[in-house]
Parts: sequence; structure tokens; C-alpha cells
Amino acid sequence: MNRVRRVTVAADETEIRLDRWFRRHFPGLGHGRLEKLLRTGQVRVDGKRAKSGTRLAGGQVVRVPPLPAENPERATPRPQPRSRPQPTARDVAALRDSVLFMDDSVIAIDKPSGLAVQGGSGQRRHLDAMLDALRFDRAERPRLVHRLDKDTSGVLLLARNAGAAAKLGAALRARKARKVYWALVVGVPRPRRGRIDSSLAKRPGRGGERVAADERAGKRAVTFYRVIEAAGQRAAWLALMPVTGRTHQLRVHAALLGTPILGDGKYGGKAAFLAELKAARRLHLHARAIALPHPRGGEFRVVAPLPEHMLESWRFFGFDPEDGGDPFAMVGQGMNKGFGL
Repeated sequence: MNRVRRVTVAADETEIRLDRWFRRHFPGLGHGRLEKLLRTGQVRVDGKRAKSGTRLAGGQVVRVPPLPAENPERATPRPQPRSRPQPTARDVAALRDSVLFMDDSVIAIDKPSGLAVQGGSGQRRHLDAMLDALRFDRAERPRLVHRLDKDTSGVLLLARNAGAAAKLGAALRARKARKVYWALVVGVPRPRRGRIDSSLAKRPGRGGERVAADERAGKRAVTFYRVIEAAGQRAAWLALMPVTGRTHQLRVHAALLGTPILGDGKYGGKAAFLAELKAARRLHLHARAIALPHPRGGEFRVVAPLPEHMLESWRFFGFDPEDGGDPFAMVGQGMNKGFGL
């Protein structure tokens, strides 16, 4: 290839990382070479500089500079993609029962704890492989527009067409979404409401991807929090509102307060468990609600009920989910005012 090309991202490539997009379309381009092209600004997305981890949206345009020609006799044959595992009848029924909201543009589901959103190493059962179950009357397969950790439950959004995917993705990137999470933490934060502003950086490790506070090399991460109710000094029910959307942000920020999320041994170690609770081995973090501009105008709001393992812990401590109030009261007049700050 000896000329600059501008390639439009396909609708079904929404949320793919830029480096993976290049591996899919230009398998002969090595990662080191791609990084150099990114550093020098020769590869751009919608005219702007990008990084290898930039997530694309359908309709965006990638600038591809002249690349070394591949020798077709030496080029390694592109591996055929593995077929998606077909969802079982039980999976289909469970996914359809999990729908919280649906219209022509958007589907919101209540993702269960323990279900990965996308596949990874050795991960064959994941939501992305089951999305055909949520086509309903549509020819198009729904598209993921954001993610939750495997062990986090709650509201997850899907777009029903390419246009909706692009608009939802743009709103999320512009931080126009307002999200409220509920968590049960070990201990009670001091003060009982506030703002955590601590930059986070990813760290490789044997146990998989980890995130740590790093004010020099990390990316800024901001979370508002408020104690809704406490059980003495043993545990607290928190409402959390992330301003940014860093990997494992709420889990790390809760641990930085000295009150790790119950069941989060990755960031809280032994301090994240309570022996008297049967459900304590499972992560107690739930995407309770989201408010977001609708692709067709206006705003839509979705709330997800607590999963059973968290309800069990609420009952143990005598918490009533109804006492959490309207989560959207926290997002109506700005984050700091909504959290009483």
C-alpha cells in the first residue's frame, strides 16, 4: 500500500480496540510499527490522535498511512475467527427475562454477577456470544456500548442499530451519562460522604489485570460517594457515582478509603470478607441506575433491582433497599449537590 487510506469503521466493530481493529484489517502490521505510527500521528481517528487502546465506534474514520506491502507468498494466512458458542435455551430465557427497558434504539438488561461481558483468555461463556438471543424482531444483532466487570451486576446498555451505538458511545465518552452504583463495604468511610480524586494506572500481574493509584503516571479518576446506612462500624451501604470510567475504579477507590467492597479480595485482601456472611465471597457491587441522553432525543433512565446475593446481605444487616431513595435524585442537580456536598 503506497497511499493514505481513510477507512470507515463498520457498525459491528463498535467498541473494538484500535490495535485489534488493525490486526483484523492489516494482519501484516506489527504492534511495534503500529505504536510508532500512533506516536507520530500518522494513524488518526476522526482526524484526532489516538492510542492503541482507543475504542472505536461505528461510522468513525481511521486514517491509515502507507504501509509496507506484504509478500503474498510469505504472508501468514489470517486465522479464521472461532465460531461463537451458541446460547442454550436456558441462556436465552434468562437474558430475555433480564430486560429492564427496550425500544427501537436501546435495550437495557440487568446483567447478573459472574457473567463476563466479553470473552478473554479461556472465557467461552460471555454476554457478547449470546447477543443473538436479544435480537427479538430485528435482523441486526444488538451491540455492546459499555461494559461492567464480570462480577459486577446491574444495568448494562445495548444499542439496537449502528446509529444508536454511535450516539450512545459518544454520550458515554463525553461523560453525559450519570451512573449510580450501590456497594456494601467492610467498615464505614470517614467522612461519610465525599469525593475521591485519585489517578489510576493499570499494572500487569499473575492474577490478571490490576489497577493501582498512581498520581504521576495514572489517569485521573473521580468518584463521589455517600453512606446510605451503616451497621455500627462493621459495614456500610454506599451509593457511588463515578465521574470517570476507569477500569476497576470503584473497587480501587473504595479500598483507598480503607473500606474495601465486600467480596473484593483482589483489592481488599482478607479485609474484604466477613466470616458471618454466607454471600461474602461474592462481589457486592451493583450498577443500580443510569440516566443517559436517548439517541432519538430526551433522556432515558433505568434502575436495576439488587441481586439475590446482595439482598441476602441487606437482610442480614437489616437494610431495606427502599431506604436508598430515588437514585436519580443524586443525578438531577449535579453530582456534588446530589451527594449533599
